[in-house]
Amino acid sequence: MRNDRAPTLGRGYSGVYKDCRGARPGLCTGPPERARVCLKLRPCGGRGGIFNVLIIGGYGTFGGRLADLLADEPRLRLIVAGRSLEAAKAFCTRPSQAALVPAQFDRDGDVQRQLRILRPDLVVDASGPFQRYGDDPYRVPRAVIDSGADYLDLADGADFVVGIAGLDALARERGRVALSGVSSFPVLTAAVVRRLAPGLRLIESIEAGIAPSPFAGVGLNVVKAIASYAGRPITLVEDGEARTGYGFIDSRRHVVNVPGRVPLPAIRFGLVEVPDLSVLAREWPRARAIWMGAGPTPALLHRLLWCAAWLVRLRLLPSLSPFASIMNSVINTVRWGEHRGGMYVEVRGIGDQGLEARSWHLLAEGEAGPLIPSMAAEALIRKWLKGEQPSPGARSAHRDLELDDYQVLFERQKIATGFRTTTAARVALYPRIMSSAFQRLARPVQAAHQFDAGITLEGRGTVWRSQGWAANAIARLIRFPPAMTDVPVTVRMTRDGQDREFWHRTFDDQSFSSTQEAGTGRSEGLLVERFGPLAFAMAVIEEEGSLRLVLRQWSAFGIPLPMWAAPKAEAMEHAAGGRFNFRVDIALPLAGRIVRYEGWLVPR
Repeated sequence: MRNDRAPTLGRGYSGVYKDCRGARPGLCTGPPERARVCLKLRPCGGRGGIFNVLIIGGYGTFGGRLADLLADEPRLRLIVAGRSLEAAKAFCTRPSQAALVPAQFDRDGDVQRQLRILRPDLVVDASGPFQRYGDDPYRVPRAVIDSGADYLDLADGADFVVGIAGLDALARERGRVALSGVSSFPVLTAAVVRRLAPGLRLIESIEAGIAPSPFAGVGLNVVKAIASYAGRPITLVEDGEARTGYGFIDSRRHVVNVPGRVPLPAIRFGLVEVPDLSVLAREWPRARAIWMGAGPTPALLHRLLWCAAWLVRLRLLPSLSPFASIMNSVINTVRWGEHRGGMYVEVRGIGDQGLEARSWHLLAEGEAGPLIPSMAAEALIRKWLKGEQPSPGARSAHRDLELDDYQVLFERQKIATGFRTTTAARVALYPRIMSSAFQRLARPVQAAHQFDAGITLEGRGTVWRSQGWAANAIARLIRFPPAMTDVPVTVRMTRDGQDREFWHRTFDDQSFSSTQEAGTGRSEGLLVERFGPLAFAMAVIEEEGSLRLVLRQWSAFGIPLPMWAAPKAEAMEHAAGGRFNFRVDIALPLAGRIVRYEGWLVPR
C-alpha cells in the first residue's frame, strides 16, 4: 500500500509505564512526546498502539533493509527519512503492513526542530559513515535524548561506539536509551562469544570475520568507512599486548563451514577497524588475541584493496577516502561467483580436553545475507513492541541481545548456523568433517563411519554401466565393476596414522579402491576422495538424516580442472529397513553415465 501520510504520533498507549501518569493504571495522560509503547498496546485516548520509528538514512542500504525487515509489523509507523524527500517518497511506495511515512531529515541541520516536527518514539541512525561525523559526532543522539525519544545506531566505527558512553549520565537522567553499534559487529559477535566461551579456563584468542556475497550491494557509506582506515594503523590485542595492525593488509584465510551444509570456498579476510577490537577486549580482558576481518568476494576485489591499502601504508597516498566513489563503483561492478555470504566466530582456549577451538558459522543464501547487519536493530525493535525495552543509559549495544534473539530471525530467512569444536583428540573422518551434523544422521549411517582402526560392511548391490566406448574406457581406468545385478558386496574401510581412510569395495569378485581425507588449502572444509591421479573435493551434506556428497572441486595430477567439465555425481547414503543403504551415480558431460551402483550393507 502507498503511505503518504504526514508524520504523526499516537497520543497514548495502554499499560503501566513510568511516563504514563494517568489517574489509574493503564491510562496514559502524559505529554505525547514522553509516551512510550506499553505492554498491551491498546488505545487509550488517541491513535494508540502505534510505535513511531524514525530511520535516518531510511531509504539507504541498511536503513532500507531494516524497513523491509519490519514491514510485517502493523504496530509500527516507520518514518523513512533522509536528505532527499523524493527518494524517501519513492521508497515508501513499496508494500508494507507497517505504515511508511516519507520525511526529509538533515542531520547537519537543526536536529532539535526536526525531531519536534516528526515526534518519534525511537530514532535509528542508519546513515554514516560514523568515522566522519565531525567535531561533534554525538549531536544527533544528544538531541534525541533531549527530545524525549530513544536512540539506536548501526555504527561500525570503534571510537564512535565506545565514545557514546559519554552520554550515559544524560540518558539515565532522562530515562532514555541510547545504544550504539547495533549491528553484526559487535552485537552478534559478542553474543556468539558469550555462547562459546563458557567452560574455557583461559581464552587464547577471539577471531571473527564476515564475507558478504559478491551480489550483496554495498552502500557508498560502507565503502567510505573502509576507505578511511584501509592501510592505516589499527590497534588490536595480540600475545596479550596491544599492537598495531593495518587495515586490509593484515589478513587470514578461513572457511565458513556450517556443519552439514555446503561451505563457502576458503576466503582471505582482511583486518577491519570495528568496535569489537575495543569492546571485546574489555569484556574478555584475559583474551590474549582479538582479531576481526572482512572477506570481499570475488578474491580479485580483496587483492585490489590490498594493493591500494599498501599505497597508504607506504605513505604514497594519505588515504583512500578521495577514491571512495570509484571503489564503490568497482565493488558493485566486479561480481561473479555464488550469491552466498557467511560469517564465522572462533574462540580458542584451554578447556577440559586441553586446547580447544570452538567456532560458530553462518551461511546466508541469496538476498538473506545483506539483511544480517540490520537484524540487531530489528530484534531490539521487536522486543520493544513486546514491552522488553532496554534499560536506560548510553552504551555499546553488545550486551543487549543474545544469540537466541537472532536465531528467531534467522529462521525466517535462508540463513543456517551451526557450531564446531576441534580438540587434540583423534576423531574419525566423517564425524570430524561434519561436526554436530553427524549426530543428525540415521543410526546405520553413523555406524558405518564411526570406527577406530577399521570396519567391514557386507550386503548386496547392483551395478549399471553405459554402453558407450568413452564411458566404458573411463570406468575401466578407475576399475569400476562391470554391470551386474544383486551380487554380494563387501566394503572394507581402514584408517592410517594420518587419519586417511582407505576404502576397498568388492562387487562379487570385482574390486576397486579409493582414499578419503579431509581437504586442506583451497579444499579446506571438504572431503577429498582420490582415485589414482584424480581427486574430487566434496561437501558432506546432511539432509533429514541422510548423507549426501556434493562435488565442489576436482583435479588431475594435482592440477585444478574447470567445474564445467566435472563429472555429474550423485552420492547418497541413507537408512532403510534398519540397514545402511547407498546410491552412487557418476556421469560426464560428453561421455554420459560412467557407472551407477546401489545397494545395502550391514557391519560384519
